[in-house]
Amino acid sequence: MAGWRRAVELAMTEEEIATLTALSRSRLELASRVSRAQIFLAYREKPSFCAVGQRLGVHHQTVQRCVERALAYGSLAALDDRPRPGKEPTITPEAKAWLTSLACDKAKDHGYPHELWTTRLLARHAREHGPAAGHTWLTNLVQGTVCKILGKEEIKPHKVRYYLENRDTEFERKMAEVLCVYREVAVLKKAPAKSKRRGKPVTIVSCDEKPGIQAIATTAPDLPPEPGVHATFARDHEYKRHGTLSLLAGIDLLTGKVHALVRDRHRSREFIEFLRLLDAAYPAGTAIKLILDNHSAHISRETRTWLAAQPAGRFELTFTPKHGSWLNLIEGFFSKFARSVLRHIRVASKHELKERIMAGIDDVNRHPVIHTWSYKLAEAA
Repeated sequence: MAGWRRAVELAMTEEEIATLTALSRSRLELASRVSRAQIFLAYREKPSFCAVGQRLGVHHQTVQRCVERALAYGSLAALDDRPRPGKEPTITPEAKAWLTSLACDKAKDHGYPHELWTTRLLARHAREHGPAAGHTWLTNLVQGTVCKILGKEEIKPHKVRYYLENRDTEFERKMAEVLCVYREVAVLKKAPAKSKRRGKPVTIVSCDEKPGIQAIATTAPDLPPEPGVHATFARDHEYKRHGTLSLLAGIDLLTGKVHALVRDRHRSREFIEFLRLLDAAYPAGTAIKLILDNHSAHISRETRTWLAAQPAGRFELTFTPKHGSWLNLIEGFFSKFARSVLRHIRVASKHELKERIMAGIDDVNRHPVIHTWSYKLAEAA
């Protein structure tokens, strides 16, 4: 006949009691840890396996096992599950290293039409070629295991992260030239009006082209929002193309005024037309300094010939380095204009698109914003 179960005393420190009390009331901890904390606290108040089991709605043997574990390992250590016996992992570190090295190659280098690996393709290749490389466990490799192995190594062979290599050997020098122009803008802004009148008038314009602005028409009228029914405008997925336009624009860095020209293309002749627009916008004695990129229209023979025919000192061009168009302030204006005026725009023709763009430019010029460059400006000479 089995003997009676004897209640044992479970000793706990004040710190352990405080920790168990916090755990027993937690809503974020694991349910098993919360339940065991409640068992230990209830058993401390009344050391009876059956009474604690009835109070908490668990079997008295569960209470007994928890208390015995607490006596053996301590109350806090007994909150967690003990390591369970299981099958020893059969994948070897060498097999993991082989699979990781394989993931660092391209799939096309191993005879596949795919450019990059997918985890499914990688698992299939490992199953077919792993045993021949001495890794017999890979015969049963599945896609989920591949994901776990690569996840621990923080490798994502199915993704591409783009970067831009700096191929301009004179990048720093050209950047310094652009920064010097921005330094001149800062000096001219701070100079008093009297000192500006004494010297030769100077204006500085940041200019560039925004090509490929699509003239897209809807095939059905947009449906307006309805309170409580549709929160946004509804638009038919189908559309009709009417071609594209190019916006040639320059922003005066001293006044914030935007000079713009909209044409079908942006060749040398369109750029020269834009230069004529700037020439007509400023008095004859004003020096016009331009910041622009290395587009072919800016450095073509036709453009150089036209500039050579202008009065000396009328136009002065400063080019941003290759892959350095971010140094041009007009890029920020184009980004804002695309997000505010051109976003979701729908027109019936290219002519309407041109009118809408020029209306947007006029709206900007009614409240011009003076753009300021500050990045590395202190390093400019």
